[in-house]
Amino acid sequence: MALALSLATTSFHAPALPVGRTRAGLPTMETVKDLEVLADQQQIPMGYWDPLGMTQLNLYDLGESGTIGWLRQAEIKHGRVAMAAFVGFCVHANGIVFPWALTGGKLSDGPSLMFSDIGASVYPSPLDQWDAVPAAGKMQILGTIFLLEWINEEAKPHYTQGGKPGAFPSIKEASSVPHPVPFDLFDPFGLFKNDSEEKKARGLNVEINNGRAAMLGIFGLISASKGLIVPGLDSLGLPQSTAEPMAFFGPGDVGAWPLVDKMYENIGAFPWNA
Repeated sequence: MALALSLATTSFHAPALPVGRTRAGLPTMETVKDLEVLADQQQIPMGYWDPLGMTQLNLYDLGESGTIGWLRQAEIKHGRVAMAAFVGFCVHANGIVFPWALTGGKLSDGPSLMFSDIGASVYPSPLDQWDAVPAAGKMQILGTIFLLEWINEEAKPHYTQGGKPGAFPSIKEASSVPHPVPFDLFDPFGLFKNDSEEKKARGLNVEINNGRAAMLGIFGLISASKGLIVPGLDSLGLPQSTAEPMAFFGPGDVGAWPLVDKMYENIGAFPWNA
C-alpha cells in the first residue's frame, strides 16, 4: 500500500510552494493538474505517474481534491513511520538497546525484563525482537498510535478539505490529550517557526522523498530477513527471522488478548509461509 501511495502522489523536492498554496493557513484544494505541474517542477524522472489511477478513486465520496488530500496525508504518514522503522531496524540489528528495564521495578511485583533481554544477543533479528516485547508494551504503543491519529483528525482545516499535507496539530493545545504535554511532536523547541513558507515547503518535500526511500528500504530489510532475494541486501548477512512481519502480535501474545489465537490459526495460509 505504501508503494501504491508513493506512485499515486508526486510532491517531493519542490523548489517553491505547491501550486495553489500562496498563503499560510489558507485552505487549498489540490487537483491532478497541480500534481502534474509539481512533477515537472520537481524533475521527477517519469513525470507525473499514477498507474493505478488512485487519484480517480473518489475515496469516501470526497471528490478529486479530497481524495488527493487523503492520499497525500497517507503517504507522508507512511513515510514518517518508515523512516523511524528503518533507523530502528538498523539500531536493533546492531544490538544497541536502552540500558534500563522494560518491565518490572518499583511499580511491579514481577521480575524485571531488561531491554537487553530481547536484544540482538538473544533475538538476532529485529522482527523476533518485536515478537518478544510483552503484550502490555505493544498495547501501550497501539494506544499511543490511536491518540496521535485522533489528534491528527482534529486538524483544522482537515487534510481532505484543503489542509496542508503533513501538518500535525499542536499536542499541547489538543483537547483529546488526557494530561498536559510540554512539547509539540514537531519542532518542540520552536527552531523552525520563523522559517518562510517556501523553506517549509522544500523541507516537507525533502521529507516526502526520504520517506519514499525509507518505505522501500524497510520492506527490503524485512523481505531479506524472511529469506527473500533482495538485490543489494543479500550480502549483508541479515539474521533470518521466524516471525510473521505482517502481524502486530506475536506467538507469545496468544491468550493474552482476544482473537490473537484466531489470527495465528490463519498465518500458515499466507503465500510467503507456503
